[in-house]
Amino acid sequence: MKITGLSHLFKWENLHNWWLTKYFFPPLFVLCTSGDSVKVYSTRTEEWLHSLQGHTNQVTGIALNRANHLQVYSCSADGTVKLWDFIDGILIKTFIIGYPLFAIYVSEKHDGIVFLHIAMDTDSKNECFQLVAVHLPKSAEQEVEAKELSAVSSRISPNPSCTAFGREGQYIAFARHLQLNVYFFRKQKTYSFSLKATDKKGAKNAFTCIACHPADDCIATGHEDGKIRLWRNFIHTKEYTYSTQHWHHNAVNTLCFTPEGTNLLSGGIESVLVQWQYGAGNRKEFLPRLGGSILHVSTSSDGQLFCTSHSDNKITVIESSFKVCGVIQGLVKGDAVLTDLMIDPRSKALVLNGKPGHLQFYSLMRDKHLYNLDIVQQEYIYEAGLDQFEVVKAAFDINGYWLATVEERGQKSSDLEFVLKLWAYDERTQSFVLNTTITAAHTDRIISMCFSSSEETTMLVTTAEDGQFKAWCQGADADTQQDQSFWSCEFVGSYHNLKPTNCSFSADSSLLAVNFQEVITIWSPDTWELLTTLCQPPGVVRDLCFGRLSCSKYLIATTTRNLLCCWNLLTCALEWSTSVEVSKLQPDPLSENVAAFSYQSKHTDLFVFKPSEPRPLFTHKNMCSEKIHRAVFVPREEPLNNCDESSQWLNRSQLYFLTQNMDLLTFSTATEEDRMLSSSKRLVIDDSVAVTPFYLLLGKHRQQQQKLNTPSHPAADKPQQPQGSVTITELLHTPAHVLPAASVLCSMLVSSLLISNTGVRKDPLREMESSEQEMNSEKEEEHSEEEMEACDSQQELRAQGSVDEVTPKLSKAQERELKRIRKTDFSWMTGLIDSKP
Repeated sequence: MKITGLSHLFKWENLHNWWLTKYFFPPLFVLCTSGDSVKVYSTRTEEWLHSLQGHTNQVTGIALNRANHLQVYSCSADGTVKLWDFIDGILIKTFIIGYPLFAIYVSEKHDGIVFLHIAMDTDSKNECFQLVAVHLPKSAEQEVEAKELSAVSSRISPNPSCTAFGREGQYIAFARHLQLNVYFFRKQKTYSFSLKATDKKGAKNAFTCIACHPADDCIATGHEDGKIRLWRNFIHTKEYTYSTQHWHHNAVNTLCFTPEGTNLLSGGIESVLVQWQYGAGNRKEFLPRLGGSILHVSTSSDGQLFCTSHSDNKITVIESSFKVCGVIQGLVKGDAVLTDLMIDPRSKALVLNGKPGHLQFYSLMRDKHLYNLDIVQQEYIYEAGLDQFEVVKAAFDINGYWLATVEERGQKSSDLEFVLKLWAYDERTQSFVLNTTITAAHTDRIISMCFSSSEETTMLVTTAEDGQFKAWCQGADADTQQDQSFWSCEFVGSYHNLKPTNCSFSADSSLLAVNFQEVITIWSPDTWELLTTLCQPPGVVRDLCFGRLSCSKYLIATTTRNLLCCWNLLTCALEWSTSVEVSKLQPDPLSENVAAFSYQSKHTDLFVFKPSEPRPLFTHKNMCSEKIHRAVFVPREEPLNNCDESSQWLNRSQLYFLTQNMDLLTFSTATEEDRMLSSSKRLVIDDSVAVTPFYLLLGKHRQQQQKLNTPSHPAADKPQQPQGSVTITELLHTPAHVLPAASVLCSMLVSSLLISNTGVRKDPLREMESSEQEMNSEKEEEHSEEEMEACDSQQELRAQGSVDEVTPKLSKAQERELKRIRKTDFSWMTGLIDSKP
């Protein structure tokens, strides 16, 4: 297998897009854009069903086909519009537009026409957009070029939320800055309405979103100051009116009318879904604490479900009674990742910053968010400029029993507050519980921390800007002298009043390396004796790590003078050094390999090397255009085999790294199909056993038992393969959320297991007639057989000359019973005999 390149496995914008839940089919599916694909989720199970893949660039919009509710359109920056059957995940047709597309709309009044956002030709920065109508040609070919484009309006807002169709497509409303425009298709005339930038009360009147009533001539607009205006009588330029409703304290991000138009839904930064009763003044309902800021709201066509998309990469499914019935959570998007990328030793989940004040645990194997751990344990207030606690550091011990976190507040001011917390894993709750809180761990900000690598004793080392590093261990009670579960400081170290920046334990925890600016100090954790110092390279040490396994005698460091150095700790001498600007140094805990990310000439290169050899094992030039500061090696469930020499470094672990654009990327060594086969362990099917769904689950174990207990047989002696049950196959291959009730399945399963002689149920009257005919035929056969037996017996007596030597014969009742047994169908036993292991 060869390296196939970078795999965009996870992206922060997976569920963070305006078109997140613009349309979804009630009440089963939710469709949302995710990078260059569209993901389909179930609203009942909240599980990912499949993805619509085929675009080569970012998917920017989706819209249901009004002529067929089982089909969906998608547009992309690759310049194509694709029509999908989203139930089966099949691509139906591709329409080539030829321009980068940024949004898509459909209208019931315009069959075969889609409306698209494209950038104007005169705008090189893609800041001015125009709305065009594209006629989709009808053709039998799968790829069709759409050439009929007609401009509807120019210089519209780049925000797709500021464009909406009204009265089933009779008109279209679009807002930009302080101006609202309404275009009527039948009259082909545009009416414009303007607002002042501010008023006497200091209101900000710029438009942020727009929605049209499905039945009435009413347009709802949201504004930067949190107000909602309802526009009426806009067919006249001078006689228009609008009413104002106000609850949001900040900008309104999204508006949406219910299908019948009885309610108006709004959302913003407050993370509160507001439901306004249409025509009832300011009567409203609230659904608070939904998570991050609400970016978009959508409703099902029957009005029974609502969906909200949030800035933290989450979809919330809400019933019409204003109760949350489901949450689809992706990799949580925050303002920044302050902690390193970590792997939980127990769950093998990726751990990093999640919601404000939380750590998120995300399963990379299942591509699913597991849970959030509340570190700060305070209610977060979504208000700009408010200084609140944030998780800035985190570390796990080698066994996953302990978790250390550091939270800070006042990073932008001189009044700094920080807290060191240690969390113990609780087997009962299967989560971490706060064990120790240290409010004055250091007198200044904590820079780095790490746990010891020993499984016998657990030790935590922290370094801070106060010029000290401290070692923390589980303390002992002064009265009872018994070990307690709380933590206390065991040692405080410093070196010539220099500021420590990094710390690292060796593989066996026998050595501790702490760098003080340009000097690296080596300590013994047993006696806390300063063993030696390393100060040969110029520049402040930026990153520090020990080698692993056979390279555990080496110490690797990077400096601000763009040097990568390697020391041999047995000789305390510099083994080798090279001039390269390394932004991130990441060792693999399961091998000797070390990954170094180098940022040069506005792009990042990757070098993988062993400390014992100065030459890299693998090099990937121009990997991305952003600087890499976060990376981690994730252990594999099973090592990869039969890899090429260039990909041997990926045998035991997989490298993940985070870009400045908040994209989580990884390297792949095979295609997606090969990874799916490897995850299913590539079961080898025995030719002599029926290929049924049950065998695919247990066949590998049965095959191993056959090799141990039975001798090998030639291929010519293999019995014929019995066929698996069609009912069982359909039962196991059908998704659980679309299966009928268990009572129906039980009767179907039992019926499929019953064995019949002919396979067809007969009429009782016909069965009685056939039984009478069989009895009459049996009587006739008995009379004929008696006459033949009498003749045969006389001939035998004549030939033998004696009657005493004749063998005894069966009675008539016994013969009739034997004939019945002969007519019985025993074909069902052959299937059991052939399938017997």
